[in-house]
Amino acid sequence: MSEQRPPLPPFTRESAAAKVRAAEDGWNSCDPHRVSLAYSVDSYWRNRAEFVQGREKIVEFLTRKWRKELEYRLIKELWAHDGDRIGVRFAYEYRDDSGNWYRAYGNENWEFDENGLMHHRYACINDMPIAESERKFFWDRSGPRPADHPSLSELGL
Repeated sequence: MSEQRPPLPPFTRESAAAKVRAAEDGWNSCDPHRVSLAYSVDSYWRNRAEFVQGREKIVEFLTRKWRKELEYRLIKELWAHDGDRIGVRFAYEYRDDSGNWYRAYGNENWEFDENGLMHHRYACINDMPIAESERKFFWDRSGPRPADHPSLSELGL
């Protein structure tokens, strides 16, 4: 039996939004193995200027990422959807090991297989240094973003 990761395409606005929130929750876990299960075994990524293919490489990439991006908190927001594709905008905050804070802004284009696994992910991301006092993402790192935490749009981002 094939792996399935509902909701499955074709996406409605509601199912696309659910897919986006599930991705956000997974990424906020900072667990590379958990996150990798949302992608097909041969998934292809472009993340900034790095190209990654396959779950094993995704785990390696995310492990490296979260060793450098500490106190990572991410908010994703549905931008558009059509059939088996979803467009997302996002922002995340993190600090480096020297205590410098950043907010990264980006857009992702996702394409899914019939089982709801993402087989293509294209991400464009820009980091902006911020002062710790400029942070906007506050929630307990032991769980997902609370339902009452403001969205990107509500935060004016």
